[in-house]
Amino acid sequence: MKKDDLQRGAILQRDRETYAIAPHIPGGFTDTATLRKICDVADKYSLTLKITSAQRIAMFGAKEEDLDAIWGDLAQQQGAPIGLCVRSVKICPGTLQCKRALQDSASLGLKMDALYHAMELPNKMKLGISGCVLCCSDSYIKDIGVVGTAKGWRILVGGNGGLRPRFGELLVDDVPSEETVLEIVARVVDFYLKSPKKERLGKIVEAIGIEALRREIFPQAPSASSESTTSTGSTASTTSTGSTGSTTSTQLGGQRGAY
Repeated sequence: MKKDDLQRGAILQRDRETYAIAPHIPGGFTDTATLRKICDVADKYSLTLKITSAQRIAMFGAKEEDLDAIWGDLAQQQGAPIGLCVRSVKICPGTLQCKRALQDSASLGLKMDALYHAMELPNKMKLGISGCVLCCSDSYIKDIGVVGTAKGWRILVGGNGGLRPRFGELLVDDVPSEETVLEIVARVVDFYLKSPKKERLGKIVEAIGIEALRREIFPQAPSASSESTTSTGSTASTTSTGSTGSTTSTQLGGQRGAY
């Protein structure tokens, strides 16, 4: 019996005979030459095309015996539509194009795509990088979501869609730079890689609680329950409120989450 082909990034279709593949298009940013090549290959092998919610172009109707030749003709990196890995990094245009954007989500998102796309993990993972709180990259329902605000970046964890949708929870707010976001995300991914539980990040967050996760990611930071509400100079307590509720900002390397 035929089944999905993880090695060639091919998903068996409803007819149980043909496959769908999805060339990797980081953040959906592409060029006319790439689009022409995809169209030429689709015509050559009689494939149907669909633009997906993961910002890539799915190619349907591939015969098993043609898969290697199709990938060879495309001369492109395979997407990661299946398997226990980082499936996609969804990115909005951000300040590169959008008049509503507050942060450069394209720059940050493409860096994250280069680091994490197709990385093997205990379970599947999706990332969403949005340039403002309108969240066009669905950051609140991604395993790791990043949202641009007027004060920097907001990082969310544990979101997902599917049969049991879940909003991500606020990990830290007002992160000032791309470099710091990348450092925090790396800590979250490292935590997930070392987790004994082979389930989506959201279930782990539910099991241990967001405060416990913060202690893992920011081991030098005081918990929200132990922080003083009295201003004490540069370490004054601040509270950040996201759409998932009010959460006290967290420290990183001695710096406030409000930075």
